[in-house]
Amino acid sequence: MRALGLLLASLLLSGCSGLLFYPERGLPFTPERAKLEYRDVTLQAEDGTRLHGWWLPVKEGVALKGTVLHLHGNGGNLATHLGGSWWLPEQGYQVLMLDYRGYGRSEGKPSLPAVYQDIEAAFTWLEQAPETQGVPLVVLGQSLGGALAVHYLAEHPQQRAKLSALVLDGVPASYRDSARYALSTGWLTWPLQVPLSWLIPDGDSAIRAVSRLDGLPLLLYHSLDDDIVPLSNGVRLYQAAPAPRLFQPTRGGHVQTFADPTWRQVMLLFMSDPRGFTGLRRLAEVPNPESPQ
Repeated sequence: MRALGLLLASLLLSGCSGLLFYPERGLPFTPERAKLEYRDVTLQAEDGTRLHGWWLPVKEGVALKGTVLHLHGNGGNLATHLGGSWWLPEQGYQVLMLDYRGYGRSEGKPSLPAVYQDIEAAFTWLEQAPETQGVPLVVLGQSLGGALAVHYLAEHPQQRAKLSALVLDGVPASYRDSARYALSTGWLTWPLQVPLSWLIPDGDSAIRAVSRLDGLPLLLYHSLDDDIVPLSNGVRLYQAAPAPRLFQPTRGGHVQTFADPTWRQVMLLFMSDPRGFTGLRRLAEVPNPESPQ
């Protein structure tokens, strides 16, 4: 027990980055597997780090409705998070998927605050791309990607002003509280959850920044079944966020939202009218995919 505690303490004292980011190098497959047209893009952060991304154009013959910047969660890389946005091109939305530094084919090692330079590089690329001119821009942030997006947009009002909407999916409200929850789920680490979690820097957490997203239409998804980032995180963020905002409870695993066509339709309706859409279903009507038909 003591040895485990010392190990965890050393990890925490070395900074939160090692606990926030779990990158995988390389790419096990490309969007071709999902029969999607794509191209590799290279971005460069302010410090010179070269970043890799995928550009998913709108499906041929489909009218262009907008652009989505997809910021994925803390594990894997582009390939493991394609499920969040593969469906958008056939609905009229072109997508930029970004791998943070240290993920996939991107250079460097992920850390805070350096990773915010990666988000800045994505905005710069989108600002210069001819395909994105004159169409609405939406950010989709899933899990850690959503927390990074909230903090970045709160600190960069000039970039926030370029967005028509922000969509968050399964986002942790507090890094410290998330660490405490993770420690509480194991019998070996349960006694250490409070003292060790306080070693996690919490200044960049979404709950501290979301109130500054004034005027930005916000859709928050969170699953009732999420056992990695509990539902209370989404509720807290919704309560702290300024209007206009919409909270959409879902069912299923952590950031598995868009496996269900119901929630894909919700996002499409929201993006078509970010300030007017009021939600598709009440809590009692949320479909449970595990219920017998």
